[in-house]
Amino acid sequence: MTEATRAADGTADASVDVAAEGARIAASIARVVQGKDDVVRLALVVLLAEGHLLIEDVPGVGKTTLAKALAASVDASVRRIQFTPDLLPSDVTGVAVYDQETREFEFKPGAVFANIVVADEINRASPKTQSALLECMEERQVTVDGVSYELARPFMVMATQNPLEMEGTYPLPEAQRDRFTARVSMGYPDPAAELAMLDDRATTDPLAGLRPVADAALVRSLVAAVGRLHVSEAVRRYVVALVEATRRSPDLRLGASPRAGLQLLRAARASAALQGRDHVLPDDVQALAVPVLAHRLLLGSEAAVGRRSTEHVVAQLLASVPVLRGR
Repeated sequence: MTEATRAADGTADASVDVAAEGARIAASIARVVQGKDDVVRLALVVLLAEGHLLIEDVPGVGKTTLAKALAASVDASVRRIQFTPDLLPSDVTGVAVYDQETREFEFKPGAVFANIVVADEINRASPKTQSALLECMEERQVTVDGVSYELARPFMVMATQNPLEMEGTYPLPEAQRDRFTARVSMGYPDPAAELAMLDDRATTDPLAGLRPVADAALVRSLVAAVGRLHVSEAVRRYVVALVEATRRSPDLRLGASPRAGLQLLRAARASAALQGRDHVLPDDVQALAVPVLAHRLLLGSEAAVGRRSTEHVVAQLLASVPVLRGR
């Protein structure tokens, strides 16, 4: 962390410019992930909201590249886990090994002990292995043989997932989907970006030339600054109204949890800070409602038969729930 971002008492400095620092990180990621500014911005929002990001799309569209580009742009510890059917929970969390010399058990940390964990193709592992991430994603700790170990801050899981229709995949449990702050789909690049990719990556890998523009300490200061943003009572009531509306919707058999409301508000704070504001607007909530809420919801039978999507249901609720005014 630079001197400008830390106060004399060692706490995070309120003068840190979230918008400027966020723009630097976004520009670094955009050198590799071209033509996907909205996706890059959402990844930054999730990072500053102390959340986790689920990147879902078909193979080959840059899911892992986005995760690696963010990790490379922040000078922090990074671990990548390739999820496969034979991956064990202990490979993720770690295991206690008996040391014959000391006659004591010694904990060997797993791959999850890093600031940024890239969980590649998370839904190719069994549900038992997927569940190894539940505690660390929610409580930022790992418990092995009754002993809890704290994880470093910041801590973010960036998981990639192939569509469930593809062979060899397991659906993520509802409890795990609820721990992801947001879900994003990469989509195919536009022709201009794809043409540039063919030229730029013919002989070199852009990731190899990416250098960090921030470190873990700076990210912690940015997170602290985001947490200080003002949120009016009207905006808080609007978030609650949206979440409650998902629980009453006849199109859904599972609405949003209280955790969803908390993460929607945190994401809205991060979005406002990245735009240089010191307060949250209803527009911030509306812009993030679909990526934050849709993956947590389950369609009812009639809506599923009608081939409706949870994204469509959230969009309808945004149009029907009134925006509350006030300070």
